[in-house]
Amino acid sequence: MSDAQKRSYENLSPSFCIPHDTQIDYKTAFGNSNPTIIEIGFGSGIATASIAEQNPGINYLGIEVYRSGIGRLLWEIGKRGLANIRIVEGDAVEILELLPPKAAAGFHIFFPDPWPKKRHHKRRLISRPFTDLLAAKLIPSGYVYMVSDWVEYGDWALGELSDTPGLANKFSVFADHQEWRPETKFERKGLGKNHEIRELFFEKPW
Repeated sequence: MSDAQKRSYENLSPSFCIPHDTQIDYKTAFGNSNPTIIEIGFGSGIATASIAEQNPGINYLGIEVYRSGIGRLLWEIGKRGLANIRIVEGDAVEILELLPPKAAAGFHIFFPDPWPKKRHHKRRLISRPFTDLLAAKLIPSGYVYMVSDWVEYGDWALGELSDTPGLANKFSVFADHQEWRPETKFERKGLGKNHEIRELFFEKPW
């Protein structure tokens, strides 16, 4: 962690971070009943902060295991004066299991680790039964928006999400780029290496 990230974590985590081992009450955490989008693995959090800044009427709950990224997002929260982001530090599966059904208006999963080696495919986040857990936590009309710069993982995720009961692909195959999603630094690096971006947008119809 940089010095700025450390200061942000020390000063802002009491106000914006939620313990990972407790059931989250949105009304208590955010002070309102606005719809909540959950982002899993937000990295540096710059895209998270940008999206939240453009949508003050929506709550954003970020889940991240790396404290340096949490410190960076907290720095963005302080700089931008954001009130609609909360953070949980820990494992996404454990955290989501504590949430009640229909707890999320949407899930953002941008550039998760592709685990490219075949023997590591079982570690991929976008796999059943984890995708079944996502579907169970969505409200009707909620969505899962996943983006990867690893073509084979995008193809894999398409199959896993397509096989998940309760989810339906909004597009015929891969999704169009959602204009409200800012391009990330990681994404620019991938494009610089001629990586093809795969976007998936699945909805819960009922």
